This record gives sequence, structure tokens and C-alpha cells, in this order.
Amino acid sequence: MNQVNNLSRRQLLRGGGLALSAMGVGALLAGCGGSANAATKEQLRFWHLLSGGDGIKMQAMIDAANDSQQEFHVNPTVLAWGPPYYTKLAMASAGGRPPEVAIMHASRVAGYAPGGLLDSWDLDLLAKNGVTEKDFAPRIWENSLQDGKLFSIALDSHPFILMYNTEVAQKAGVLGSNGQLEAVYTPDGFKEMAVEMAKVTGKHGLSYGYLGDGAQMWRLFYTLYKQHAAPMDLVQGQKAVVDRDVAIDVLEYIHSLLDDTIATPSGDGGTAIAEFAGQDSGMFMSGVWELPTMQTAKVPLDAMPIPTLFGTPAAYADSHAFVLPHQLNLDPRKRELVYAFVGDILKGSFNWAQAGHIPAFQPVVQSAEYAQLLPQAHYAGAADIINYDPRAWFTGSGSDFQSFFAENVQNVFLGRTAAKDGWDNFIKRLDTLLSKPNPV
Repeated sequence: MNQVNNLSRRQLLRGGGLALSAMGVGALLAGCGGSANAATKEQLRFWHLLSGGDGIKMQAMIDAANDSQQEFHVNPTVLAWGPPYYTKLAMASAGGRPPEVAIMHASRVAGYAPGGLLDSWDLDLLAKNGVTEKDFAPRIWENSLQDGKLFSIALDSHPFILMYNTEVAQKAGVLGSNGQLEAVYTPDGFKEMAVEMAKVTGKHGLSYGYLGDGAQMWRLFYTLYKQHAAPMDLVQGQKAVVDRDVAIDVLEYIHSLLDDTIATPSGDGGTAIAEFAGQDSGMFMSGVWELPTMQTAKVPLDAMPIPTLFGTPAAYADSHAFVLPHQLNLDPRKRELVYAFVGDILKGSFNWAQAGHIPAFQPVVQSAEYAQLLPQAHYAGAADIINYDPRAWFTGSGSDFQSFFAENVQNVFLGRTAAKDGWDNFIKRLDTLLSKPNPV
């Protein structure tokens, strides 16, 4: 078991080529389940891009599903996160040799479903396996639909959140009587809170890393942009619909945070993680997936959705979601068993919550067990205010979209380029992409 779990994404796949064949990885991982009668069950291939702690959690959930019944055995294949994964999945679907089920980021589905690379889910079969629309937060379910059809089933939402050191907050006088961070509703109020925390740490009030990381830049920008209730519609063949004034204001506000008192002017993701883990800052803006790191570092922490500083509660987020790669020669029995497998994973996703993610299956989030899971229960409400990337064939996690954002915005954050110039150049790039057809 350890042999497999210790394999990194890059060890399993480097670039677009398989380091281990799908058959080889499947056989290796199948051995983890320890099921003596696995060979007598219907074999289901499952591709995903989860490694590290997430990969270990997923393997445990797969093992539990395999051992709980006698009909199917799931053989997972772990591929490299990012473009190699999505390229491989597209090629497998187009070539007629896809897995029976796969994980995609929900934000990437819009670029795949229209090209016929994915099949839609049957709502009746889902209901037969105990999964219905009412089991999901409205925003998550709505994002799973395209042209009225369900093309993905979210396992989770993983939003951009605020973690904070409760001891630093208490010393700074910004911890409420309930032991949680005092509410703050204005951009200046947040900055004042961060300054008070910086006085306590002697370094920074906030850890936020972005250098060389378009995803981190985009996550904070899009959170604050959507807090203005501003539109961002990317329609093929049309110019991008955005609020330029709001975007410029947000970029300028983020730059104002990077003053070397509130936050370092030029830190990357590793710098921010190390700083908050070392208790040299009071707050940390990042994704929920960093929670286990901070718990391992024994930071006295709590967490919450990003404070609503601009009027409308909003948070950037994505979801790991199950999809059905299109089958040229569909095996109805295997397809039916995929529904049973996904139902089992969703119902057992409390274990997934322990990794920091918010389970999409609401019966888990609404359980008494989850209410005792802290700090996860304190930011679970972020699922109600999440905003996925604007839909387009070139957006989504692991896409070039976030790299394009970084190319034009990093120098704004560094104070080398005016916010209006960085934003205008980014929109020019989007308009060029919107003028082109989806290559899938």
C-alpha cells in the first residue's frame, strides 16, 4: 500500500506520457484493496488526478467501496495534475479507450461536454443509488448542468478561504467572545485588522503567496471581483463582458495589501505556507487543501470564508467532480455499476472532509459528525457563495487561462505596471481566445 501512495503525480506520469500503463497502475492499485475475490467482480477503470494526502484519502474511499459489495471492483489510475491529465482524458475518449469513470475539475467540464467527449448522467439511475438534486448546494448543482443535462457530479467544493491564528488574533484584540475572528465588512477594516496582527507577530498580518502562481492571483482577484456582484461572461464569438472599473479597483486593493506590513510584496505559495505555519503571520489566504499542512504544523487555528468586504458574499472555488467519458461501445452493466460506485463515494465523503474539502453531498455536511469537525464546519457555508471560473473552452483549473492572468497581472501586484494596463492587456488576450473555436 505504501509503495503506491508514495508515488507522486510526476512519478506516475511525466508530461503527457504514461510512466506506468493504465493496466499496470490499475493492477498495482487493485492490490491495495486486498479483496480476495476482486477478479470475480466487474472491473471498473477510474482515472483521477489526486496525489499526496488527497490520493491517500481517495484510495481509502475506493477500498471501502470495493470491499462493501460483491459486484464491482474499481481499479484507479493516477495521472499528472494539469494539462497532461486533461489531454490524456480527451485522447482516450476520442480514441474509444476511456475509463468507465473519471475525476475532472468542474470548471473544465464546459470545454469537454460540447465536443462529445463526455456522456450525461441519468437522473433516474442516480436516484436509484440514493443521489438526487436536493443532495447538493444549488450553485454546485447548477454548475453541473449544461443545456439542461447533468455532465458532472461534484465530490466536493474547495474554495479559497481565510485561515487565522487564534492566539495571534486574541493578542491583537480581534478575536470575538465566541472564539472566532471578529466580523469585518469593509476593505479598510480588513487592512486595519491585519495591521494589528502584524504588531503581534512582528512580521506580517497576512500570508498570501502569488509570485509565479497564476492560480493564486486569480483566486483572490475573482473572489473580490465577485464580491462586487460584477459580471464576467465569456461567450464564444463575442467580446468579454466585464466591469473594467471594478476589476481595476480590485487589482489596486490587492496591491495595497502587499505593503510588507500586511503581507510580503513578493512572496510565492511556499513562502506564505511556511510563514503561517511558523506563526509569523496572523492570517493566511489559500485553498482549503492547505488545512492539513497547518494542522500538522500545530498552528492554533480556525478558518472561515473570505470576509465580505465589498457587499456580496462570494468566494472563488472549484470542485473535483465525477464524469462519464464517452464510450464508443457502452457496456450497460459497467455503466450501471459506475452509478453505484459514485453513490458509495459520495455517501462516504466524510473522510474526504478531513482533508479540508467541503463535501458536495449535503447529507454528510448536515450530519452531527460533520458539525463537530473543526475548523471545517466553520467554513462549510462557503459552498453557498462559491463562484466557478466563467465558462469558456480555455478556462478552469490547470488551464492556460490562469497563466494568461499571471502574465498580465503579476507586475500589477509587484507595483511595476498600472492596474488599468495589466487588466486591459488581459482582456485583449481573452477577446482573442473568444474569437477562436473550441479546439476539442
